[in-house]
This record gives sequence, C-alpha cells and structure tokens, in this order.
Amino acid sequence: MQLRKLSSGLKAAYRGSDVRQRVKGLDGWVERGEEGNTGPTGYDHADTVKEYYDLCTEFMEFGWGDSLHFAPLSPGESLEDAKVRHQRLMIERLELSKGMRVIDVGCGVGGPMRRVVRESCARVLGINSSGIQLEKAKLLNEAAGIGHMVDYLECSFMDMGAIPDNTFDRGYAIESTCHAPDKAGAFAEIYRVLKPGALFWGQEMCLTEKFDPSNHRHHHIKRDLMHGIALKDIATTHQVNQSLEAVGFQVIEGQDLAVLDNEWATPWYQPMATGRGTRGNALYRTPLGRKLLQGTVRLSEMLGMFPKGCAEVVALLDNIADAYVAGGRAGIFTPLYCFLARKPGGYEAPE
Repeated sequence: MQLRKLSSGLKAAYRGSDVRQRVKGLDGWVERGEEGNTGPTGYDHADTVKEYYDLCTEFMEFGWGDSLHFAPLSPGESLEDAKVRHQRLMIERLELSKGMRVIDVGCGVGGPMRRVVRESCARVLGINSSGIQLEKAKLLNEAAGIGHMVDYLECSFMDMGAIPDNTFDRGYAIESTCHAPDKAGAFAEIYRVLKPGALFWGQEMCLTEKFDPSNHRHHHIKRDLMHGIALKDIATTHQVNQSLEAVGFQVIEGQDLAVLDNEWATPWYQPMATGRGTRGNALYRTPLGRKLLQGTVRLSEMLGMFPKGCAEVVALLDNIADAYVAGGRAGIFTPLYCFLARKPGGYEAPE
C-alpha cells in the first residue's frame, strides 16, 4: 500500500520528465556554480534548490514523514515524537496566539505549519519556490481541515516582492535559509516583511567549532554535504548571528540543540545510522534499508510501476544520508542551530 502510494506521488511529481537526466544535471551543480557565471543566462542557485526538492520530496516524505526537518532526540524518544516536541518549542518561543499572521519561510509540505495552525490558531502564509511541494502542502492541509487558515505563495524567499513591508506578526524558517546563496540577503527580506517588534525563529544547518578547514577529511565531508543538500556554503553559528544582526535583527537567543547533555543522549543522526527508536518507515532510513529501497525501486521501474530514474534519486538520497551521518559523527556539522530574533520596534498585538 505504501509503495503504491509512493508510485502515484512520484508519477504526479515527475510528470513524464527524464528523471535520470534531471538527477545527472543536479549532480553537477557544484561545478556549474564554481564556474562563476551567475548572470541572467548563467548559474542560479535557487533553481538548483528547487530541482533538489522537486526530485526528492516524495522519497523524503516516504522515509521521514511530512515534517522534513531534524529534531533533537531524547533517550527512548521516537523521531516522530521528537519533531512534535521541537515544533512545540518553536510555538512557545514565538509566543504564537490566535489572530496572528505568520510567515513560514520555505514551508516544505507543511508539517510544522499544520501544528502551528492547530495549536495556536494563527493564520499562516507558506512561502516555497517548489510548486510541487506547495501542491502537496495544500492537499495535506485540506485533509487536516486547516486549509482555510493557510495561504500560499510560490516564490523564492530571496525576493518576496509580492508581500508588502511590515505584514507579519511572526515568522519562522526551518532548514530553509541554509539554502540561501546570500544569507544576509535572505534575512533582510524576512526582516522587511515582519512588523516592528515581531519575533523570528530559525533553524539552520551549520558548521560547528570542531570544523577545521585545514583538515582534509573535514573539508571532504563539508563538500559532500554541500553537494548533496544543495547548500551554496555552510555557515558557522557565529556567521548566522552576524548575518541576522547585519540586517537589523536583535538576536535574543541561539543554541545548537544537537549538543548532547550526556553520553546517553541520542545523536540527531541516529535514525539514518541505525533507525533505532523510530517508527513509520524507519527501515528505509538506515543504510541497509536505503539499499533495499533502491533495489525495490529499480525492480519496480522494470515492471513499469515507478518512473524510470527513481532508483537514481534513492541513490542520491542514500549518499546525502551518509554525508549527514559522517558530519554528525565527526562533530563538525549540525542541522539544529536554533535562534530567536526580534525586529526592533514597538509591537501591537492583533485584536
């Protein structure tokens, strides 16, 4: 049943396109980006990020659920429960309440926004450059009964010109602005659309203090992460704060929630290393499970059940998972640098 649903989703997402050629094109994005031609007919990183999610979202959701982000794991806690707890932490820090207008910057398929709407009764605008993800978010929101509380805008968060200044009471960006080709530029655009006094929560993928640029292995892991996740660069936590402050935000707090409190705590990358303590399609998160899925998909392609090239997408995601685990085990990478910032000014709560 799950594979049949995945097959239908992939056919709708790929729409008869040449998936193998698309994967091959995505695979070469680093070299194109390094060529330096970023003019009107040259390399555009926003297009690379869009293609990454257009190709991978169905498999991501299949293996990870509809909240496509990491969360700090407590001992004995499932990934699914950890993501709920993490989203509730964000809701608490943002002090969300009924009547607020909130912008979800890079909303994915809308897992966090559904919790935001259900638990705060705030109205959300989802921003996404991937029309495929937005369509999936709409379907899931309607099924959840919250479609009337969500609006959508297909655009890059680097240019949200359709939104007037000082529009939103709150904002959040979960593992989205890490894709920005210019982090300060992304934060400046978010700053512009927030009201004075508004709070902004972000979750960034960052290099940690353990990263040594002269260490060949560290450099190799960083490059694998950038290549696999479509990151133009990977900032340090300090650089994230600098970019926020450069555009006017006041950083209230910032913490790497991947830092373990004790030796018994669960590393954030554990679900991709062993799958232990997770529910759902946990098997497909593990190295063995990813290989089994790749073989199953390849056989299904031969039988006409899956579009040709899907196995290459699974192989791409397998390599990405390996890079995540390598970065986590080396302690040089975190997807859980979480910050709370404020746009200065007097805030008037909605009536």
